[in-house]
Amino acid sequence: MHLPAFLPRPAARTLYAATAVAALAAATLAPLSARAADLSLNVAEGPATEATLYIALYADAASFGASKPLASQSLPLREGKARVVFAGLAPGRYAVRAYADENGNGKLDTNLVGLPTERYGFSNDAKGKLGAPDFEAAAIGVDADLQSAIHLR
Repeated sequence: MHLPAFLPRPAARTLYAATAVAALAAATLAPLSARAADLSLNVAEGPATEATLYIALYADAASFGASKPLASQSLPLREGKARVVFAGLAPGRYAVRAYADENGNGKLDTNLVGLPTERYGFSNDAKGKLGAPDFEAAAIGVDADLQSAIHLR
């Protein structure tokens, strides 16, 4: 290996070692960022009046059942619509829950029987029987950038 004359040998070794470490790190991390995907959701059929959309992303059945999201967002609904992006997701299956908070209290209101009185929805427009659907019904595979829709009801 030919060393530049202006660098003493120990400094050149340090420079070459640092360059090798940086190249190895870039080669190792590049596949991870290349596999990250964005999930873009178009939410529709919200109330025409002012409301806040609360939306949560779940990575597995256990977190979905326990209402412990991987990520969540809140944003205003405009004319009953919103666009939400969950960026940089690892390949996998995810489920989404959403609701429109129409009265501004920060929660999904229910009646005496426990049925929602505000609009809500799930990925795949999944429906449950006497409650929320299970993770499998709402799960969508994300292995590349994906666009999907949720229709509130």
